[in-house]
Amino acid sequence: MKVQPDQQEALRALNAVLQSIESVRNAPALFLLMLAFSSAGVMMSWAMQAMARESGPMTTVWSVMAFLCLFYGSNAAGLAVMDEARGREVRVPLEALRGSLRCAHRLLLVVLLVLLATGLLLAAVAGLLWACRMPALGPWLMPVVITVGVPVLGLAALALLSLVSTVAAPAVWAGLSVRQVLAMLVGQARRRFAHATLLAAAVSLLGAAMVALIGFVVLAGGRLVLGLAVVGLGLDVAPAPVMAALLGQGLRVVGGPPVVWSPLTQAALTGAGIVFALGLVLPGVVYLRGLCEVFLALRRLDVAWGLPDPVPSGD
Repeated sequence: MKVQPDQQEALRALNAVLQSIESVRNAPALFLLMLAFSSAGVMMSWAMQAMARESGPMTTVWSVMAFLCLFYGSNAAGLAVMDEARGREVRVPLEALRGSLRCAHRLLLVVLLVLLATGLLLAAVAGLLWACRMPALGPWLMPVVITVGVPVLGLAALALLSLVSTVAAPAVWAGLSVRQVLAMLVGQARRRFAHATLLAAAVSLLGAAMVALIGFVVLAGGRLVLGLAVVGLGLDVAPAPVMAALLGQGLRVVGGPPVVWSPLTQAALTGAGIVFALGLVLPGVVYLRGLCEVFLALRRLDVAWGLPDPVPSGD
């Protein structure tokens, strides 16, 4: 009995996804993702300040700048992670940023085209539902619309969440054009939709596990350090705002004068913000590496079945 390539590749792909945790050592990707998050955060804070001043144009400008910083910065990190996943020399951050500026717009075009196709599908279903308002046609057409529309729209939503959001970005990082990315998405949806969906679920579970582990480390370490500082040594540090900053939350005070923290508390808040940023970046890099492994696994399956390899040579 001939063994199908899917059987061995499924185990290989799952093992590669689990080993994505090794990407926490990818210093360029960590730096680029940290840069993207921090710069986007600064831009959003400026946008909120402009909104408080009721300056609509500046709010729009800073919001758009925040999106561009996050989008191109995360794509630059994706390029560095893809280099690592393909066994190539990881490009330096500046080169990754240049590469992101050259190719990341393809991802926007792919997403826009996919959303346009989804919108046309929704419009078609809405048109059929509108036709159901006709007294003579409605009772006959409604069962057909429900029977066909529910699974079709449900599968489309699942494809957007599991296939498009998983494969499109790493395909762009690997050098595929917009047409090649769309062709690969259609091909994977036809050939191995369930395979790609389960691999995407594995990547999401790995990312969630990383978030849980890092959350435990941050909570446990934060309580121990603050306990030693406040209870053990009697330092003038307010535990509540520091713990809130470790979790990425601000301490909100409704009414009353603004709270002025001690110099040690302010310094601790700065350190807590750095810890939160690091805790956010590590799962992000692991998730990006998982996406790359899913894309490479699907590509290997296509090659094993005799289909042309869309990735440019040099891999």
